[in-house]
Amino acid sequence: MRNYEIMYIVKPTIGEDEVKKVASNFQKTLESNGAKITNVDVWGQRQLAYDIKVGNDTFKSGYYFVINFEASTDKAVKEFDRLALISNDIIRHLIINKES
Repeated sequence: MRNYEIMYIVKPTIGEDEVKKVASNFQKTLESNGAKITNVDVWGQRQLAYDIKVGNDTFKSGYYFVINFEASTDKAVKEFDRLALISNDIIRHLIINKES
């Protein structure tokens, strides 16, 4: 099993219930693709180090989430990455293989 960490930022312009729904959906995506989630850390809304422009919107803050998980293949990582790139709700994400 490989250990991974994903940090992602959800845009601040959606409601708190919608933020929880986005986080839950992405956790389910990992689990349904064979990942075993070991820790979920919700940092809440924080200021960004720099403004992030997505489309016509510029964001100065966002809701931060960190997920640690184990997976035997990279299927879950690839699916999370694919969905995060096309999601309108995630403004940035970073995937780290903690064993590298």
